[in-house]
Amino acid sequence: MTTTDPTASFGGKPLKGQDPRVRPALVEGENETFSTVTEAVARVSEVPVKETNKAWLIGFGVSVTLLGVLGLMLLHLITTGVGVWGNNNPVYWGWPIVNFVFWVGIGHAGTLISAVLFLTRQNWRTGVNRAAEAMTIFAVICAGLFPGVHIGRIWVAYWLFPLPNQMNMWPNFRSPLLWDVFAVSTYASVSLLFWYMGMIPDLATLRDRAINTPRKIAYGIFAMGWTGSSRHWHRYERAYLLLAALAAPLVFSVHSVVSFDFAVSQVPGWHTTIFPPYFVAGAIFSGFAMVLTLMVPARQFFGLKHIITMKHIDVMCRILMATGMMVGYAYMIEFFMAWYGGVQYETFAFVNRAFGNYWWAYWIMVSCNVIFPQIFWSKKMRANLWVVMLVSITTNIGMWFERFVITVTSLSRDFVPSSWGYFSPTYVDMLMFLGSFGLFFTLFLLFLRFLPTVAIAEVKTVMPQAHAHGDHGHGKDGHVDADPTSYGTAGGGGSVAPASKQDA
Repeated sequence: MTTTDPTASFGGKPLKGQDPRVRPALVEGENETFSTVTEAVARVSEVPVKETNKAWLIGFGVSVTLLGVLGLMLLHLITTGVGVWGNNNPVYWGWPIVNFVFWVGIGHAGTLISAVLFLTRQNWRTGVNRAAEAMTIFAVICAGLFPGVHIGRIWVAYWLFPLPNQMNMWPNFRSPLLWDVFAVSTYASVSLLFWYMGMIPDLATLRDRAINTPRKIAYGIFAMGWTGSSRHWHRYERAYLLLAALAAPLVFSVHSVVSFDFAVSQVPGWHTTIFPPYFVAGAIFSGFAMVLTLMVPARQFFGLKHIITMKHIDVMCRILMATGMMVGYAYMIEFFMAWYGGVQYETFAFVNRAFGNYWWAYWIMVSCNVIFPQIFWSKKMRANLWVVMLVSITTNIGMWFERFVITVTSLSRDFVPSSWGYFSPTYVDMLMFLGSFGLFFTLFLLFLRFLPTVAIAEVKTVMPQAHAHGDHGHGKDGHVDADPTSYGTAGGGGSVAPASKQDA
């Protein structure tokens, strides 16, 4: 075999002299070995506190400040009441529900990258799946915050539980709001297990490399006695595959259930069957945008550009463009069905979205979600990280406005003109939304600093050295050079998967 060119692009034709049966290397660099990958990822967590990256410290300081603002606003809300929000009659669902749907949507890309792409054998996922999974967990935490306080008197929230009581109160199991509770809690549980399961071999790596007792004990507890034996790998692979199979349907079911909060009602602009696939496409769209927003600076500041490569950025930009077109198609179908159905209330609802009091929100949504991502048809734009960051940020701005347009414009103009109103957010609405970003980034930055950002064991399985019978420029006669630091305690507790890991 000839040497694999690590600069070849995904999905492209094989370069001259390259064996078409061998895919391009996903870890760039001529001298990359198992031990160098371990060192690159583990050193981020092993840096002494005094030597922490200044960019991380600045980001963490801003995030903690916003988190403090969130805490103050929650205290003010609980002690004063939900009247401090801008919610009114008829817009009884304001920013809290908009923010809930926004954060749940962001959490979808993690499971898609981890579970669905794992089941379809897309090896490029190995560079970004760990961070995407963490993003999922933290986004769902932010999402759950808003309906939790939206109920009002949270100290009697237990009245909502299906518990026998003297008042004969019982949850309505036919309500989509209750379906939401089951769907989101199931999604959070499975995603957390999937994230933690994938980290076990890498936590063992950090445990064996730890130079002080507290770190060794902390990582050792969560590594659960992992030794890297063949029996451990066999059981790990079976459990990981099972969790992936459980998580994959949740990618499509969770946001479909969230869409039922709107679709099963009679409110014009909500009562439509396109909402489930429309919401799922939008969730994947916003989730991939957030992954790009997080990973582009992370690869720069933590020296991971050879693991999270431009190939990964390129593929995610293509997915962003494709899902953006799906969302744009849904926007057009909504208008078509409103016209084709001949229901005057539906027609008015959609005309009001585009040309009514909230016209500015609608056109911001269309510009950010449909027009701007089309720039990724150009390969040069996909290779420009400034453009990638700009488009990914504007995409999530557009997706927030999409949720705002769906929720607020439909409620502000209902069947009876005498009850029409206008929604204006208060400072509490705005500061709580900003504070939710503080919560999200505080958790994510702590993850980047103290846990393995990249799935070390999985990245090694897609390196040329993992294919012992191929000539990848390592060793003679097609055999890999022995690297004693890649195995055993020095390399990380046997964190290198056996050859069968490729086929798990």
